[in-house]
Amino acid sequence: MPFEDTTAIVTGGTAGLGLAITEALAARGTKVAIFDINAGEIDTQVERLRREGAKVAGYMVDVSSRDAVETAVAKVRANLGPVLILVNNAGIEQFGKFADITDEQWDRVMAVNLRGPYICAQVVLPDMLDAQWGRIVNISSSSAQGGQSRMAAYVSSKAGVIGFTKSLALELGPKGITVNTIPPGMVVTPMLEKAIDEGRFTASLDDFAKITPVRRAGRPEDIANAAIFLCQDESSYITGQVIPVNGGRRT
Repeated sequence: MPFEDTTAIVTGGTAGLGLAITEALAARGTKVAIFDINAGEIDTQVERLRREGAKVAGYMVDVSSRDAVETAVAKVRANLGPVLILVNNAGIEQFGKFADITDEQWDRVMAVNLRGPYICAQVVLPDMLDAQWGRIVNISSSSAQGGQSRMAAYVSSKAGVIGFTKSLALELGPKGITVNTIPPGMVVTPMLEKAIDEGRFTASLDDFAKITPVRRAGRPEDIANAAIFLCQDESSYITGQVIPVNGGRRT
């Protein structure tokens, strides 16, 4: 199944990792539907990418809402065709002492970071089953592998994404559908820069680079390149895998 004219959905696709993945898919001839909650950024990025020749469309979607996802996917099918690639990238952060987390905060993080991938995968699954071909790439986090202080809800949600990936891969492999997860390391994104600016990490980006074997922080395109690799037909023997992209910090 070639990239050309295949339809993909990238959640959280207007910034950071999601935007880099959207650009990489579009550059290879994929029709990309961006799901995001930031209407202004959707319009900005879709207009820019279309000027550059990309086949993209944008939809304001809260991925934790089944109704919203079902409505948007129906529009994608009508406008771009059946969805055969899904990149579950949308996520929200959580910082703070464990004792201070409220039930509402915990539930919201789980709703976006874990229920979102479940809903999106379930809604697009019929298209992949019909084609007997599909690619699901879930963006988790290296913090789910090593833990992270003051991020209990976030880390738990991303650890759940890893387990979800492995279980789904076993079930869908016989149908020609692969499911893998990428846990990024320290990648420079607006979310990370905001956290550093607010003093949520004691180390700077330069400090992180010094303790990373490749001696630099990650770039969004590093994650996009891995996602593209996992979506290729040549990667059909890779499923249920955790593919860390972290510069060697957690091997």
